[in-house]
Amino acid sequence: MFRKINDTLYVSPQIGLDEVAAAKAQGVALIINNRPEGETDDQVPGEAIEAAARAAGMDYVAIPVTHAGFSEWQVKAMADALGSAKGPVLAYCRSGTRSTLLWSLAAASEGGNPDSIAESAAGAGYDIAPVRALVDMLATGGD
Repeated sequence: MFRKINDTLYVSPQIGLDEVAAAKAQGVALIINNRPEGETDDQVPGEAIEAAARAAGMDYVAIPVTHAGFSEWQVKAMADALGSAKGPVLAYCRSGTRSTLLWSLAAASEGGNPDSIAESAAGAGYDIAPVRALVDMLATGGD
C-alpha cells in the first residue's frame, strides 16, 4: 500500500483513516499531507487524518502542494519536517507524485546526491524528471 522511498520515507496516494492505523502499525512517526484541502470531493479532509494520527501517537504536518508547482517555503518545510521526524515518515497526496517530487527537492537541498535521489524515487515507481534540473541545482548549492 505504501511505497518505500528509503528506510525513513514512505509515500502514498490519498490515505484514509484505515491507512493511518496501518501506518502506525508500520512504525510511522510522522504523516505529511502534501494535498491541498478540497482538491477533490472524495478526499478525506486533512483535519480528520491529523486527528487520527495524533490519537494514534503520531505527528502530522500539512505542506500542501498545488499543481502550480513547488516553492522555496515548501521545500524548506519538507526538509525541516523530515529532519525533525522521530521515526519513519509517510507523505501523501493524490497519487504520491507530488510528495515524491517535494521529497526529492528537499533531499537535494540538504546535499543529497541527485542520481541516488532519482534511483530511490524510481525504486518506488516515481519519476523525478519534472524537477530533475532543480534537484541538480539544489544539490550543488544553487550554483
